[in-house]
Amino acid sequence: MKNQFFLWASLLILTSCEKSTSFDTVIENGMVYDGTNAPGFLAMIGINSDTIAYIGPPVKFQATKTIDASGLAVSPGFINMLSWGYQSLMENGQSLSDLKQGVTLEVFGEGTSAGPSGTEGTEDYVSFGAAMDSLVKQGVSPNIASYLGAATVRIQAVGYDNRVATAEELTHMKKIVQQAMEEGAIGIGSSLIYAPGDYANTQELIELCRVAAAYDGRYISHMRNEDNQVMEALEELITISKEAQLPAEIYHLKTSRNANWHMLDSVIQRVEKARASGLQITADMYTYNASSTGLTGVIPTWVQAGGHKAWIERMQETKVRSKLLQDINKELSEQPAEGILMVGFNKSEVSEKYLGKTIEEAAKMRQQTPAEAIIDLIIEDDSRIQCIYFSMSEENVQKKIQIPWMSFCSDAGSYSDLSKEFKTHPRAFGSFARVLGKYSRDLGLLSLETAIHKLSGLPATNLGLQKRGFLKVGHYADIVLFDPLKINDHATFEEPLQFSTGVAHVMVNGVLAIENEIHTGAFPGQFIKGSGALE
Repeated sequence: MKNQFFLWASLLILTSCEKSTSFDTVIENGMVYDGTNAPGFLAMIGINSDTIAYIGPPVKFQATKTIDASGLAVSPGFINMLSWGYQSLMENGQSLSDLKQGVTLEVFGEGTSAGPSGTEGTEDYVSFGAAMDSLVKQGVSPNIASYLGAATVRIQAVGYDNRVATAEELTHMKKIVQQAMEEGAIGIGSSLIYAPGDYANTQELIELCRVAAAYDGRYISHMRNEDNQVMEALEELITISKEAQLPAEIYHLKTSRNANWHMLDSVIQRVEKARASGLQITADMYTYNASSTGLTGVIPTWVQAGGHKAWIERMQETKVRSKLLQDINKELSEQPAEGILMVGFNKSEVSEKYLGKTIEEAAKMRQQTPAEAIIDLIIEDDSRIQCIYFSMSEENVQKKIQIPWMSFCSDAGSYSDLSKEFKTHPRAFGSFARVLGKYSRDLGLLSLETAIHKLSGLPATNLGLQKRGFLKVGHYADIVLFDPLKINDHATFEEPLQFSTGVAHVMVNGVLAIENEIHTGAFPGQFIKGSGALE
């Protein structure tokens, strides 16, 4: 830093006698954190079009727009490593719940991706690239990127059958991967706890990942188990990374359910050992001690074979129901019904009765056992019913946040219209602000520069992105200006629809999408393609 100061001082003397430099936008008087984990430094940033043209001491300049960043931290835009925002952004591209936290890149693809969909060779077919392009064409404020969903590939070739893919089907699947990688997929994303994703065996995933690896792709996975068999699931991810020779990331790393909390240390040690052997294993997390998924979290996938309609019909068969009740009760012995909160329904008449109720409460209302209530509620609502599971340890959350190879995600949609009555997990509104406020500033678990690095430079590197994630000359101007003393999350489990505060300005590709905490009406987001894309 000392040498940098003298270099800048020399530049300042030289430039003071020169003509002023022209920029489209100048950010001055801010404390710049460049995403490398280096301490902040006072600097001016000049931006032309979508690119950072200058970072250094103040110089004479002319600019269309000048932003005074006094008292603010200036950082690279943040990256949401697991976003379910594709559909919510199709409905409203402003992305306020994430953008107001400084998120400038939404990454999709946990198990399923927006494309390909439909029947290949027909008018209803939409390729991976076309699906991503359609969101950009409609208008979206943050950038978007995506892994290719392994379950999406399997559905195209195998359908919803619970069986091993044939050689012909596997060849078809590999061709789908090749096309998607050429169209810009980051790599393969699997979700091995849900049907039909978990019908794929390890070898199938290795074969798909080998195709992705040829395009500098990556693998990312909701592992096959996150509770009492988490070590076996981790070994599978490590095996896939090693055999396919590509980097691998663990989605929302956790050891779920009280009896398994102690296993987090073993998971961390195993990842560290794999990394020491040369494998590029990383992870992401959300900053809460509760997860969110459907009631599928306590329902075995064998009953879901054949797709949604077959699943609902099968659960009404007497013999199936008897076995299913046994399996659900086994799950509830580890994940108590009073710790499962229902927050999302398909039918209004079911929602009116049970929204915001736990499974335990609903069972008492219905005069049923919790397992019986779970089955019948799914049948009545004709959906998997979105729930919040209070299954993790705050101590483990704090331990994970400090891991050097850990980045962050929301595992949620990105919402803008709060006039709609709905419930969701507070992580949709607070995951990233919570890192900077609660865990960095308030608890001091990591420095501000480290928090910013783990929100920007680290995930950009793990994704293999070029000219993103850092504040450097020649990089795209995805920039966040926030007050380190005021940034806070406000969403709670009781009242989740509350925007975070403290982010003053957000720039995406050189365009202000948030100015003075207000959306500007701009939709500068682009489809950020993987490094193996052909264009």
